[in-house]
Parts: sequence; C-alpha cells; structure tokens
Amino acid sequence: MSAPGVQSFTQQGWEQVLAKVKRALVYLDAACAESLHWGCGTTRLLEAVGGPACHLREFEPEAVGGGAKQPKAVFVLSGLLKGRTVETLRNIICRSHFQYCVVVTAVDHAVHLTANHVPAAAAAELEGQQPVFEQLEEKLCEWMGNMNYTAQVLHIPLLLAPAAPCLALTPAFASLFPLLPQDVHLLNSARPDKRRLGSLGEVDATALPPELLLQIRCLVSGLSSLCEHLGVREECFAVGSFSRIIAADLANYAPAKNRRKTSTGRASVVFVDRTLDLTGAVGHHGDNLVEKIISVLPQLPGHTNDVMVNMVELTALQNEEENQNMVAPGCLAQSNDTAAKALWEALLNTKHKEAVMEVRRHLVEAASRENLPIKMSMGRVTPAQLTSYIQLFKNNLKALVSHCGLLQLGLATVQTLKHPQTAKWDNFLAFERLLLQ
Repeated sequence: MSAPGVQSFTQQGWEQVLAKVKRALVYLDAACAESLHWGCGTTRLLEAVGGPACHLREFEPEAVGGGAKQPKAVFVLSGLLKGRTVETLRNIICRSHFQYCVVVTAVDHAVHLTANHVPAAAAAELEGQQPVFEQLEEKLCEWMGNMNYTAQVLHIPLLLAPAAPCLALTPAFASLFPLLPQDVHLLNSARPDKRRLGSLGEVDATALPPELLLQIRCLVSGLSSLCEHLGVREECFAVGSFSRIIAADLANYAPAKNRRKTSTGRASVVFVDRTLDLTGAVGHHGDNLVEKIISVLPQLPGHTNDVMVNMVELTALQNEEENQNMVAPGCLAQSNDTAAKALWEALLNTKHKEAVMEVRRHLVEAASRENLPIKMSMGRVTPAQLTSYIQLFKNNLKALVSHCGLLQLGLATVQTLKHPQTAKWDNFLAFERLLLQ
C-alpha cells in the first residue's frame, strides 16, 4: 500500500467536505475531528468556512444551535445515521434557524440499508439509489420548518487519521476489540443448546450481536472505499478468530465484490487480533521515543492518539492574577508545518537515542536560521540542554510562530524525559532484558 495513496485518500475526502462548508456552522463528532486533526488541520477548515467568527462545534445533544444570522450548517459524522445520532441532529436543527443543511457520513449507503434491515436481494435491486439518505433529507427539511429549504445527505469515507505517511489510524474504531474466551458464554446464552459454541474458533458472523456486526460492517465499508481509491483488488489474510470474521465480511461485502471485478491492481490485507499483539501494549521496548511520549503525557481531550504538551513556559505571562487567558495545549500532529512533520516522522522511525539527537539538531538549525544566540554543546542530550534551546524562542514572537510545530515536539520530548514515569519505564525495560537473557 503506497503512502501517497493513503494520504491522498484522506485529503480527497476532506476536500469534498471543505467544498461544502463556506459560511456554515460545522459540527464534528470526535472521530471526524481526529481525522481532520491529523489529515489537514483545523486551520484549513476554518479558512474554507471564512469569516472571523468561530464556526466549529462539537456534535453532541447539548450543542449550541445556529442563530438567525447562521442559516447554513454542515454535520460531519463518522457513524451510521441512525438512533441517537439522528435524535441529536433533530435536536440541534429544531433549536436553530437553518435553511440549508448538509450531513456527511463516513458510512456507505449500503451499510445503512443493512442497518435498516433491508434484505440483501432487495438491496441489490436498489443499486445506484439512496432511499435512506433521501428520507433523511426530507426529515431535515421538516425539522428546519420548511420543505422548500435545502438538505443534502452524502457519504464521504473519512475513515483514516494519517499520523504519518506509512501510519494511518482509525479513530472511529478505537473501541472495537476482539472477542475473548469468556464472551463465548455470553453468545451461548442467546443460542439453543443444540447450537452452542465450543470455542472462539467456532464463532462466525451469524453468532455476533447485531450492534457488533454493524460496527464491523462500518469498518469494512471504509476499507472497501480505501481499496477503491487505491484501485486494488484485495486478498485478505487473518490472524485470530475476530480478524477472520472481518476478513470474511470484507470478502462478501456486495460493493466490494463489484469493485473487485474492475480493479486492476492487487493488494494483500492482513488482519491481526489485538489480543495477539498485547506484548506491544504492556512491554517497555525502550527503542522508540514516540511510544514513551504517548504513554506518559496526558491525552488530548476527545482524541485517542494524541497528547497534550504543556506550552506555558513559552508564553510571557506578566501577572497571573491579571492575565486569565488559558494557553492551549500543544500536540503531536503538525499537519501544516513541513519541518515539524519531518521531525515527527524521524521520531517514529528511529530509536530513542537517535530521536533525541534529532530533536536537538532540528532545534539548533531553527535557532541558527533565526540568528538566536545558541550555545552549542556536544555529547549526551539532556532535558536541560533542550530546554535552553527552546527558551531562546520565548521572547521572539516571529521565531516562535515560525517554529511553533517544532517547539511543540521539542517540549513533548523534554516533558517526557523529565517525567517520573520514564525512569520507571527504563527500570522495567532493564528487568525485561534481564529476563530475556
């Protein structure tokens, strides 16, 4: 799978969204916000919206509606347009003054047919039609209070959050976890005695709860859209019982079958149960700085794969009692900063020691370009040394703005190296290596 293909898949999806958001209130759910965060950045969305006011809002039941001077809304959602999601849509629209609503869902219409219990044979006859979306468009006009207002529902596969050229995350499925042996007992409680399951290996799609099966189908929908973008006919392999179910569902997914008939390229897709990779989650490998940063720094609210970086020491606060402004936390995603992206990719792909030296090199080069009075020192890189380089930017607003992304990654490194959990990490690592010997 090519890195440019994965990145262009996400960017192409967001370009379609950006084409719809001019002068609109934009409501995002958490997973789509994370895709935007890693994919093209909030700034890009705000530029597309235009206007000085803040037009981004969280999609939730208590979200503020649109006023009389805000006639247009765009909702960007990662899941099915069903149940609580539709209720939230109705609540927001009914307390607003919208005359034009666009609803974007990351889930294909074919999955909506499944969610509405439309038989496969009937769904096949509806190819090219989108009755579920059309019915919701009518409801949107009804909730806006005028059937002559404009409503549009469309599918854009915003599946991925591209953290790096060769690393893409799926935030909407962060909670999707393989079945465990004890889950077999729960599945059997809803089955007759003659059809009871003996082990996880006997579990297939027909044995799964409808909610879980729908979640798998939503994932399959996104993966099929990615394969369509790449122009490939996939061959699926599975390691683990749950992965086998997902791979089989992708193989039997009707839109995927049609796509494979005309695809010219080929790709191998390997599904691995997360339960078979738990050593990565509980081990202390010590070779990667990013792994430590994500483990010890606090999670960025609403995100599954980014952290908060304390930026206070780079701000010149005159008096804490007089200045009540909050300093927004830094983060790891730097989608609009070329130098920071290069450093981030280096941190992902190098060992701990080389990564820390790479941070120092980037800070030194940035300080030199800004003609800051940097004092070079060789040898082992220390948190104090990195901090001294970062502090050079504090009183230079132009330099601070120009290298903000780089400074966020530098501070993330410093705060991780100084964190007490890092020392514990190193102790556990030493003990694990001793056990291996």
